[in-house]
Amino acid sequence: MATLVAEDGVGLYAESRGSGIPVIFSNGLCTTCENFRPQLEAFVAAGAQPILWDYRGHGRSESPDDPAAYTLDRVLGDLGRVLDWAAPGRRAVLGGVSFGGLASLHFARKNPERVRGLILIATGPGFKNPEAAARWSQASERSASLIESEGSAAFVASKAAPMLIGLHPERPAARAAARAIADQDPIGLVHFNRQIAAHVPSIIDELCEIDCPALVVVGEKDDAFVRAADVMTARLPRVERETIPGAGHMANIDESEAFNAIALQFLGRIAANTPE
Repeated sequence: MATLVAEDGVGLYAESRGSGIPVIFSNGLCTTCENFRPQLEAFVAAGAQPILWDYRGHGRSESPDDPAAYTLDRVLGDLGRVLDWAAPGRRAVLGGVSFGGLASLHFARKNPERVRGLILIATGPGFKNPEAAARWSQASERSASLIESEGSAAFVASKAAPMLIGLHPERPAARAAARAIADQDPIGLVHFNRQIAAHVPSIIDELCEIDCPALVVVGEKDDAFVRAADVMTARLPRVERETIPGAGHMANIDESEAFNAIALQFLGRIAANTPE
């Protein structure tokens, strides 16, 4: 575990285990790295190096008061800073759920020399259609307003819960994820939603240029993201697609054993066929 310092001085929480192929997991919007705790032991046991971290304004990272501290470029720079710490000079596999997958796509487009592969879970390439983009911005504002008025604990207890902790809130992994979400500083989540999530640009037209192995994973019950998975599968040059039965948006929590098996098989193919 470590607290790293971003380029603008913001403290970033990160942790790393193992010494094999680096895999950095980026969490979904308003969640924390605790959402990827079900992957940690399995990936270490398989010889990988899982890396967990929290975005600025999330989890155990700092939450600046200044809204100007929240930009997509800052987030991508923070991701690079974590990689510099955990896997200096090495190419990594970027794994991300929902917003974390979109951020991983943007990072791969901007820094292809640092990326060995992508694991894109319940994510999409952003909205090119203006009306769809406007609906997403409105949804981000609703989340920000709820958190601002009622707090982080109320948000994870709201109807958004299945998108945050999965379909089985009674399970230990979901309960741990919920506690971590509830403990967050609301101001960071509000700024992140309004300044970054509401305006994140689409990368649909650039998918064809992301020439690294990519695994697209979607839960069978994640209706809102099945179409997005179809788009990425059609446009990414070197892509595999997996649908996990019984899983919703947080497929890595809902069906962690199935997800781990699929992702580790993909890592094995990268290790065998893609130079470090």
